[in-house]
Amino acid sequence: MKVLLTGQSGQLGGELALSMRSLGEVIFFPRTGMDLSDLDQVRDVIRAVKPDLIVNPAAYTAVVKAESEPALAMLINGEAPGVIAQEAQRLGIGMIHYSTDYVFDGKQTRPYDETAQTNPINVYGSSKLAGELAVAAHCETHWIFRTSWVYNVHGGNFMKTVMRLAQEKSEFTMTADQFGAPTWARTVSRVTRELLAGSHGDAARVLSHMRHTSGVYHMTAGGETSWYEYASFIVDHMRERGVPTKTPGSAAIVPIPTAPVLPDRPKSSRLSLDKLESTFRMKMPHWRSDAVRCLDEIIDNLPK
Repeated sequence: MKVLLTGQSGQLGGELALSMRSLGEVIFFPRTGMDLSDLDQVRDVIRAVKPDLIVNPAAYTAVVKAESEPALAMLINGEAPGVIAQEAQRLGIGMIHYSTDYVFDGKQTRPYDETAQTNPINVYGSSKLAGELAVAAHCETHWIFRTSWVYNVHGGNFMKTVMRLAQEKSEFTMTADQFGAPTWARTVSRVTRELLAGSHGDAARVLSHMRHTSGVYHMTAGGETSWYEYASFIVDHMRERGVPTKTPGSAAIVPIPTAPVLPDRPKSSRLSLDKLESTFRMKMPHWRSDAVRCLDEIIDNLPK
């Protein structure tokens, strides 16, 4: 089985590059020289590779910068996935695409399920929603996985930012009125692989499995928290592990309301996991257990 993977240099793409190897040959878009902003090149690469499955975690993720580069964000997040989907359909194969909680406005008081009305409130969210719609419209065999608050051992993310702040500052502020589920990229990658594992790398079985379960799914860690509570958890665990910090503990993190700065972000990014867990008969881990595992891996590799 031949898997074509985008974005292998990103947090999620890097993990998928490792996990997808168990399914067969994995071909990376960067190695083929493909630029997602060049739609003709996207088509040419897919036609040259002729994969059995396309996995697309690549995205324009600079939420603030997207406000000043809306055309580029839409090209990479909205138009390119549509072209990939068209080529997947032409080849008669499936496509796995990753999206975001930012397709919602965050005003709903209960967790969003997959049937909830989308209403993005910034350019990034709008571009990702456009990509979802394009994939669904052009490739009949697809999985679209929405995730949230992604972090990993490698790359820049909230977890590593908080660790740096704790080592540099005696006190810092953190938003306390935005809620969601911190999600480890490794878990998203592992679960994606496990959903395909029953097909044993057989392209026809993968296609059949995806065809019978095509659609949008929410794939985040279980549970929920705020950015403030998440930061407090990180700092407390650092101190439990004996990592030197200037921040004396979570009591030195000051909770604040969302700052009135653009772009707007959803207050609630809580996504229901019911459809994913019932369809595939599995259970997503709680965010705390994954966060501990990731933190421990980062801490174990800190300079001594």
